[in-house]
Amino acid sequence: LLKDALSCVEKFSKNSEPGNDLRKAILNVAQATAEDTSNSGKLIESVRSRCSAILGEEIEERIRVNLREPWANRMSEDIEDLKESHRTTMTRIVAHAATASSGTPSAAWRKEAALRIKSVDQGMVAAAFRIWFDTFDQPAEELHRDGGLSVSEINADVLKGLIWTASQIIDEQLVRAIGRAGQSGQRKIAGVGPRSNKVTNAAVWALGQIDHPLAISQLSILKSRIKNKAAQKQIAKAMNAVAERIGVPPEDVEEMSVPTFGLSEVGKRTETLGEFTAELVITGTNSTELRWFKPDGKAQKTVPKLVKENHAEELKDLKTTAKDIKKLLPIQRERIDGLFLSQKKWTYGDWVDRYLNQPLVGPVARRVIWNFKTEENVTAGIWLNDQMVDVCDQPVKFDPEETTVELWHPIGHDAASIVEWREFLERHQITQPIKQAHREIYVLTDAERQTNIYSNRFAAHVLKQHQFNALCGVRRWKNSLRLMVDDEYPPAHRELAKWGLRAEYWVEAIGENFGLDTNESGTYLYLVTDQVRFYPIEAAQNSGHASGGGYTWRYRQTPEPQPVRMEEIPPLVFSEIMRDVDLFVGVASVANDPAWSDGGPEGRHRDYWQSHSFGELSATAETRKEILKRLVPRLKIADRCSFDDKFLVVEGTKRTYKIHLGSGNILMKPDDQYLCIVPSASMVTKSTNKVYLPFEGDRTMSIVLSKAMMLAEDSKIKDSTILSQIRYTKPK
Repeated sequence: LLKDALSCVEKFSKNSEPGNDLRKAILNVAQATAEDTSNSGKLIESVRSRCSAILGEEIEERIRVNLREPWANRMSEDIEDLKESHRTTMTRIVAHAATASSGTPSAAWRKEAALRIKSVDQGMVAAAFRIWFDTFDQPAEELHRDGGLSVSEINADVLKGLIWTASQIIDEQLVRAIGRAGQSGQRKIAGVGPRSNKVTNAAVWALGQIDHPLAISQLSILKSRIKNKAAQKQIAKAMNAVAERIGVPPEDVEEMSVPTFGLSEVGKRTETLGEFTAELVITGTNSTELRWFKPDGKAQKTVPKLVKENHAEELKDLKTTAKDIKKLLPIQRERIDGLFLSQKKWTYGDWVDRYLNQPLVGPVARRVIWNFKTEENVTAGIWLNDQMVDVCDQPVKFDPEETTVELWHPIGHDAASIVEWREFLERHQITQPIKQAHREIYVLTDAERQTNIYSNRFAAHVLKQHQFNALCGVRRWKNSLRLMVDDEYPPAHRELAKWGLRAEYWVEAIGENFGLDTNESGTYLYLVTDQVRFYPIEAAQNSGHASGGGYTWRYRQTPEPQPVRMEEIPPLVFSEIMRDVDLFVGVASVANDPAWSDGGPEGRHRDYWQSHSFGELSATAETRKEILKRLVPRLKIADRCSFDDKFLVVEGTKRTYKIHLGSGNILMKPDDQYLCIVPSASMVTKSTNKVYLPFEGDRTMSIVLSKAMMLAEDSKIKDSTILSQIRYTKPK
């Protein structure tokens, strides 16, 4: 009706001037349309534009948002506080943002946005946008079932349009704010899902349009933290757009676009603030330090008072940069760890620029072993004392012009050479960011040769589904959370494009009782594991019902998928995939949870928990045992520790404790009574932060050490829950 009425008035106005009554009616239509919250921003803009044309004068644009959401309320207040000229301009910017109804902005939409922000100081616009985007992460004060996180469609469109507009402003703080808004859009609302895919997708698109290395780093952060498949596709699309724009392969984009954050040398940034010098130093894969020096060069423990008073903005920038670096360092570590299966090679010059001397990546890459290859030979080396050295501490000699570089992997090397590298790391107290020299190698077993097309090595385990799903995302596997519905799911799988293969891990949901075996949204809590298989990457997938029943080929319109024989899988691929699966079981199995000794829901998994919690050691646990055998003799509790098959045995004052080297769970002598200790993050960190470990990332090793240190001095334990379990007098 509205469109028809406007069409009639437009025809009338071509031949006649609207009278006062008609003019008022037209203004009322434009106003009523703008105030109706059920209308889209695009419709409102269309009606306003047509009414303006009929009247021959501009109708004032209005901001239409749901003020229940803190960010929208803040935006409304900020604009109201501006002087009139700026208020009008900002209102026009927001009004145009409200017309963002499509998936991505058209060229015309972007052109109009550029015209509107051009007429006002872009620094002011960037500052306002930063505040609004950051406020988006705040929940509404009036909390409902959604936790105050729900986003109205009106506001989602406005914020989406503002993020699109922000892509045309180059401002580092604004780029960070766009990334944070994208993450906030994926915060989960119970029973609903992500709070706003619109906002996340807008942030991903915007970051892909911004020509600044920091934008790529924000995309990398989103890639590592967002598990939503649709969002991951959008991130990949944005990365590809950047690659096409700068003319490089997509896989090179991340490594070429790692920001330096002002680091003037590898791992260090130096700033002079008045009479004082600040050094921002990367001290680990998850840590940085901000160090201060007086005019005479002496160190100062705290931030100088004069810096706080006279250089507040510079100080804030340093602290923000430190936070950004701490976010990106683990991502670089995971990226390097993923290179084993990518068959990636570099010219020596590219490798030096992107890894060895890259200010942010360098502190990670310099603790990794690399292969330097020429036509004649291959030499492995690591950075030590400002040069690349081999396992014998001798400088690695090669012709940079004739050398290619790739990541070193222990597979294919004899045991003696692997041990030499492990001893090298220990000798120089180098903690590798990834498990490399101590990396587990998985080889084909006789049982797997017999089964021929599958492995049962990691079958019959009970996993926590959400933890398993999170690990899949970290290790680049694709997986879907299984719901208690009548639906089909493919197995968890990882595509290995470089090898033309797809690895599958068959898992099935278990349980029949809604609310007991599922969460409130109907997502299963637990899975049971089955086979590991390999298929050609283009082969159709099998699928299994949500409630179990096995995997079968159901899509008859495609050829039946034929698995690849186990003996045909390249040894490196087989080892790395089995290592991933071992990780899934080693971390997500309920047997690793000390609180599961009762067997979980209705005690159904008590036998599984008992058998696997104290069962045979996996390859990862065997590596852990080997390292602990070398490490424990150097600890102050060494005289109270010994090893007994699968256990680290600790002699306390009150009891003797057997800590399982696979699960970290504890039995107490003389009757193998179970001791439940749920370790906190602070307990683990405090006990092991001064202990040398040859690699990062083995939380179970830290748990074993922290428990050993605590139990060796069990007379000092004050926790009543633990004391009630160990109350026992040792026989003399």
